[in-house]
Amino acid sequence: MTNADFRRLRISRVNAVATIRIENPPVNVLDVPLMREIRQFLISVRDDPDTRVLIFESADPEFFIAHVDMALIDEPHAFDALAREAPEGLNPFQAFGELIREQPQVTIVKLAGLARGGGAEFVAAADMAFAAEGRAGLAQCEALMGITPGGGATQYLSSRMTPGRALEVILGADLMDATTAERYGWINRALPADELDSFVDRLARNIAALPEGVIAAAKSAFPKTDLREGFRREHDAWAGLFARPAAERLIRGGLAAGAQTKDGERRLEELLRTLEA
Repeated sequence: MTNADFRRLRISRVNAVATIRIENPPVNVLDVPLMREIRQFLISVRDDPDTRVLIFESADPEFFIAHVDMALIDEPHAFDALAREAPEGLNPFQAFGELIREQPQVTIVKLAGLARGGGAEFVAAADMAFAAEGRAGLAQCEALMGITPGGGATQYLSSRMTPGRALEVILGADLMDATTAERYGWINRALPADELDSFVDRLARNIAALPEGVIAAAKSAFPKTDLREGFRREHDAWAGLFARPAAERLIRGGLAAGAQTKDGERRLEELLRTLEA
């Protein structure tokens, strides 16, 4: 597939490394079109032996992926098609994360800005993530909308950090800086902002240059944890809360207060906490 096939992604290739630049203004919300384009790209390269590493980055230095589109509260059937395509037992958001996690290529997130909710779950689903000190931030802010994560965070974070830290992330619902995220295990490394590009590019080139079969052997050697029961529990918890009046009030209130605008997203946690008062 080429750039002509996408409206929200810009794909570039150097040797066996593909860089996927996300461009879904104003803040790269994870809406149905963006999910579908990323999904189409991942499937298109799944069996491509000439593509060994995938780097995901954002065209907007402030925002990687903001979170799932809050405006979908008015479009209850927007995800029906994606739900039909999801493996049995997974909701569309969990299936999206698992598609990333099961990709045969090495997947790397280059995080220069903010990733919350479904965007943060994307980061956790990737094989590796590297973030810019002083600029990058991660949050599972769903609790401030009256819900819990529904796209894999409860399962992915529990393998990256202690249960206490995972609960802190989910229930504390604060924006975590890159240095703390590294210490907690959410990302591989926090790097000076002016070193992020060169470090990730060099790592990707080195991995892509490995002898044939090494990447597949390494990825297949790690234990495969069956997350299906955990995903079921996560979905039930999320869906049960999403159906309550509080979730609708907080999500609509967040949108009215400026969520999904650049200014609102810069201070999203503060914005959402004012709605709880």
